[in-house]
Amino acid sequence: MIKKEAAHIRKQFKMDHDQLHLFDILNVYIMKETNEIYHCERQPFAMLDREKQELYMANFRKLLTGELDHKLFELKFLEEAEEPSQVMLHQGLVTGDPEEWQDLMLMLVDKMLVDVKYEKDAVITFVRGQYFRPTKARNDEAEETGKDEMFSHPFILCSVNSTEQQRKTLLFDYVEREFKYNVMVDPIIKLSTPEQGFFYPSVTDNYSDINRILYCTGSSNNPNPHFIEQVLNAERSVTAMEERSIFEDIVKEITGEQLDVATIAQVYESVHQVIEDHEDEEEPPKLDYRDVERVLKASGVEEVTMEKVERAFETIVDNKNYEMKASSVIPKFTSKSIKIDTKVASITVSPQDLKYVRQVNYQGKRCILIEIDEDAVIEGFTLMSENLS
Repeated sequence: MIKKEAAHIRKQFKMDHDQLHLFDILNVYIMKETNEIYHCERQPFAMLDREKQELYMANFRKLLTGELDHKLFELKFLEEAEEPSQVMLHQGLVTGDPEEWQDLMLMLVDKMLVDVKYEKDAVITFVRGQYFRPTKARNDEAEETGKDEMFSHPFILCSVNSTEQQRKTLLFDYVEREFKYNVMVDPIIKLSTPEQGFFYPSVTDNYSDINRILYCTGSSNNPNPHFIEQVLNAERSVTAMEERSIFEDIVKEITGEQLDVATIAQVYESVHQVIEDHEDEEEPPKLDYRDVERVLKASGVEEVTMEKVERAFETIVDNKNYEMKASSVIPKFTSKSIKIDTKVASITVSPQDLKYVRQVNYQGKRCILIEIDEDAVIEGFTLMSENLS
């Protein structure tokens, strides 16, 4: 799956979309005290009140919102799993019997309750449906008015949401003209903040891939290992944050712990150039030990050899052929994604502007020097420039 495919799936989940059909929705309420199913309810999605449909649509879009390897992870199923979830999901995907689909989803819920203690009551929502996608890009200049040939993508989506108790409030009754204490005991289902879930099957080159699943987490770079391995029976994926840490450790192994800002900035620019050079390709570019050698040499790092980089890969990841996604190993290039923390102040800059930052020694003290092309303004006051000798 690539970024465009994930975005396309997310865009389908809106009201009255003619290329999205939702068949059934199943809600399962889990009590935290007993860790058991308290209630479950299945009905055709079309039978829900429109207001409820809008709430669920917003929930599904929120679940599918995020960047790949940050909040969305395409996972491969484990082949050696007992009672594999892939089999249950595939059966649920192809069955035309709503009762059988419900039974299969409840089997998945049972797996979610093993060795897990929910801190709050939870609601697990399943929906099954299909969306359509043209087999080719529409030609707006074509004289044909008919619809393009479409691919059909059946799917199952799952969202796990926690609940919270309503706050005690004071109300004013206009009719009785009195203040009333309002106590609501019904919990609120936090549909606006799904904690995790999945979309099955994943999509590759516009085709459904039944051997992969898209896992979604509400917390960036924080996938749930138990849910991935024990519930979905899938291989855990490396997060973007973990991959960046691997890249940094490999570079430190080669260059040492300290690098000047100019070199770091050049490393980021070199990696960003790799990303730009491959932006039209379907698969995101990856960096192996040969690419890292080229990046470091282009960034002015001295005494870099192929053998040195290979040893660094073997030391850090125990695999000289390991490949990292280029987009994961650097901060977002055009946003202020780098934070420089000091005792006096915190400064945020973008990787493309890091070249204007220096750490210098002035009168025996370490200072941060930032090159600017306009006057600095503090609380409405324009600062005077000082000449330092």
